[in-house]
Amino acid sequence: IAVLDGGFQDANLMSCFDSLFLQGRILSTWDFVDHNTNVYDDNWHGTAVLSTMAANIPGDMIGTAPHASYILLRSEDVNSENIIEEYNWASAAEYADSAGADVINSSLGYTVFDDQSMNHSYADMDGNTAPGTIAADIAASKGILVVNSAGNEGGSSWQYIGCPADGDSVLAIGAVDATELYAGFSSQGPSFDGRIKPDVTAQGQGTTVYIPGVTPSTQSSGTSFSGPVIAGSVSCLWQRFPTKKNMEIAEAVKMSASQFINPDAFLGYGIPDFSVASLVLGGYEPSLFNDGLEVIDFYPNPLHKGE
Repeated sequence: IAVLDGGFQDANLMSCFDSLFLQGRILSTWDFVDHNTNVYDDNWHGTAVLSTMAANIPGDMIGTAPHASYILLRSEDVNSENIIEEYNWASAAEYADSAGADVINSSLGYTVFDDQSMNHSYADMDGNTAPGTIAADIAASKGILVVNSAGNEGGSSWQYIGCPADGDSVLAIGAVDATELYAGFSSQGPSFDGRIKPDVTAQGQGTTVYIPGVTPSTQSSGTSFSGPVIAGSVSCLWQRFPTKKNMEIAEAVKMSASQFINPDAFLGYGIPDFSVASLVLGGYEPSLFNDGLEVIDFYPNPLHKGE
């Protein structure tokens, strides 16, 4: 999993990531802003994002992909907002591809900039216009599953998803709260050309994360955290079905979601059920699970003689 973010402050010093470093599962790092390998001296945002996937503290928090290997890439300068960051994103995605990444998690989004002449319009959110979106779709064409946060503009004057979440080959992730209700900050769809966005949702309000200097885990909110919850989960799903293509995995996740039959502009296709996605990839007909029928679990599994 390649994580594109604004920095991973102190991640190399935190006990929740001990196993990552002890087992050599941080494969490489690069800072596309400062042009060096040190991604641990900038911003904490990427640290919290990484924790939703990679943290491993039994009894406190285990992320959604605690045994994955990671590439940590800083493409975002949190001190400003300039369109060069979309080109940094493209460079980071190219790096991820060259390093063999299967999944990109990007808790980043671009709409307007410090230089207003560079601003995107909603019309640019058509999946084909913004530089970051073009890069994300190219990454997907190379076989990478690109998971991107939808954005936190719901309720603002912008309201809609940003780039590169608008990409037609990007799995854009919105946010719900712990009761599975739409989180009011979560950016809404559709894309300008009318496609369902966000694609699916996960808990992004009150998500459990690790932040430098805060022990034990804490909670934070944003589609920045619902995105990696899904990115780690799809990585586990793909590990079970390694011969499947990236878009087959993405499609199964959408088919498994709670609103697949009736998607909307708030939750998209809804909250995925990865047990159902697994069945879909295994050849079961997804309509069986979207007509109110329940999947039957057998316990214990495996069944032993006499049980």
